[in-house]
Amino acid sequence: MPIIRNSSSGYDPRPLLLSPDLKPAEVRRLLAPYGFHDWKQADANIQLMAGDPRSRKLLAGILPDLLCAVSVTADPDRALREWERYLDAGHARAQMFGFLAQVPHVMQLLCVLFGNSPAMAETLIRDPMLVYWIEGERVLKSPPTRRRLQAALDKSLDLVRTYERKLDALRRFHRREMLRIGARDLFHVSSVEETVRSLSRLAEVVIHAAYRLVNDKLCKQYGIPLYRESGLRKHETGFVVLGMGKLGGGELNYSSDVDLIYVYSPGDRRTRTARRPIGNEAFFQIMAVELTRVLSASTSERCLFRVDLRLRPEGSIGPLTWSSREAAAYYRTRGRTWERLALLKARPVAGQRSLGHVFLRNIRPFVVGAEEPDERHVIDTVHELRARIHESVRRKREHERNVKLSPGGIRDIEFIVQTLQLLHAATHPQLLDANTVAGLQRLRTLNILSDGDGRFLEEAYVFLRDVEHKLQMVHELQTHTLPARPSELTRCAIRMGYTEQPRSSATARFLARYESVRVRVQAICERVLSSSV
Repeated sequence: MPIIRNSSSGYDPRPLLLSPDLKPAEVRRLLAPYGFHDWKQADANIQLMAGDPRSRKLLAGILPDLLCAVSVTADPDRALREWERYLDAGHARAQMFGFLAQVPHVMQLLCVLFGNSPAMAETLIRDPMLVYWIEGERVLKSPPTRRRLQAALDKSLDLVRTYERKLDALRRFHRREMLRIGARDLFHVSSVEETVRSLSRLAEVVIHAAYRLVNDKLCKQYGIPLYRESGLRKHETGFVVLGMGKLGGGELNYSSDVDLIYVYSPGDRRTRTARRPIGNEAFFQIMAVELTRVLSASTSERCLFRVDLRLRPEGSIGPLTWSSREAAAYYRTRGRTWERLALLKARPVAGQRSLGHVFLRNIRPFVVGAEEPDERHVIDTVHELRARIHESVRRKREHERNVKLSPGGIRDIEFIVQTLQLLHAATHPQLLDANTVAGLQRLRTLNILSDGDGRFLEEAYVFLRDVEHKLQMVHELQTHTLPARPSELTRCAIRMGYTEQPRSSATARFLARYESVRVRVQAICERVLSSSV
């Protein structure tokens, strides 16, 4: 996304700042090329951004590129309002304008964030010095590896001492890294596949750090939980966090719930080396409550995640955490088909991951099912789930606008993959992959899906997930519904990269693609479900 230079536009807006006696008609003419709906407010924002005479002159030097950059965002008017708020948040204007003149790509990146995502603008306004981190980290160059993320987080946590301050440092780290991911996404240097991997990797690092902090605190308070294995020496009891849903699949979005299941090693020993020793079951129930609180608490540093524990055995009425032995027994004796579908996405994401891998191997016979699967029961379960979902969006009048749940939406593609995995995993165990795109590729390789259908569904899934991202990154809300207002729909199209002029043409092209994808996904889903029995 190169900077649009003043020379290419043929307009020079600098008189807005350097000519004090401009007539309103001249102000309007100078601002006309940049797509503002309210040119008077835009001019007022620019004047308030300028500050004293020295900083005004420095702003004039970068104003052509700044206005060109905001003009191609989803909401140029909002971009200028956010610029004004950002500069009011504590920056020395002259220093900032001088810095941006030296790093025009950072200025353009701020314009992209301010004009596309109020939530990310708020992150910068809360912490204006992040602009120097953006340049120092070269956020547009490449995403960080897990090792780099972990090292940066450890460094941040080492700077503070108390439990609550470490948790706040964790929240600040998460917010900063979300800014990096969103910037790369909006600048179109990150693919959808990279974005979901980055969001999932960040969540895993953060959840594991939260687990370590909670575990350290509880071990100091209650002692180390132990168990004895077959009369041998005592072992420290393990605890694992299983990611489910999009987190388990490594395909998280900007405002996902994190679906989690907590499991600990079997055994009824008590904690050791504490003033108040308690049983392991009690220890890990306390662990589950505190870890969930830490992850979901809304504080002055905001919330990390919305946590959903309803996929655990017995759902909302069951214990928050289960021993691996008891959980395996539950699935063996009482597990239902929808739980088999859900467990296709299960993956250890935090805590003692080796315990999670052993547990998932132990319950694999339940997930895979018999070599001669009850195809009718699987298909009937999926039909029932689809019907329930479609009725819900119909009641909300979102039947064609819900990117996730409408017929032909994201969930239909997930149903295709998970249904075919359940039906064929007993004879083709290599099908078991929690990631949707990887699952589609394996189904295509084994000719369970035709090459044409498989490739189209991969492209459709990536497109629909991109739409979902561009909806959620605006206010970091869990929304999956295309806006009803034409102006907001146009802004969504622009965030997606549709740049036709007039902007209404971009909207029409975006909607045509969305509808064609949705209709074909729905047709494939219904054909797969009807032909699988």
